[in-house]
Amino acid sequence: MGRYFVYIMTNRRHILYIGVTNDHVRRVQEHKLKLVPGFTSRYALNRLVYFEETDDIRTAIAREKQLRGWLRAKKVALIESVNPRWQDLSRRWFAG
Repeated sequence: MGRYFVYIMTNRRHILYIGVTNDHVRRVQEHKLKLVPGFTSRYALNRLVYFEETDDIRTAIAREKQLRGWLRAKKVALIESVNPRWQDLSRRWFAG
């Protein structure tokens, strides 16, 4: 049985990206270092503002799809329910 994470990344302009991974620390670092070409590197989405964990990949994928389907206001409310100041939840994960 594994661990899976649904997460939301953002930048200083609060552009949102929702993803799913089995290693949230590695995946966030990839986003921060712009190692993955595409949306997150183009918009410098380098701040983890929300994540949740499950032990079932199907549940994680379904939750990711659910969150992506929400209106922006509902996503913002979810983030602010646990992280009202939009702080980078990964700020202490990496040296430097």
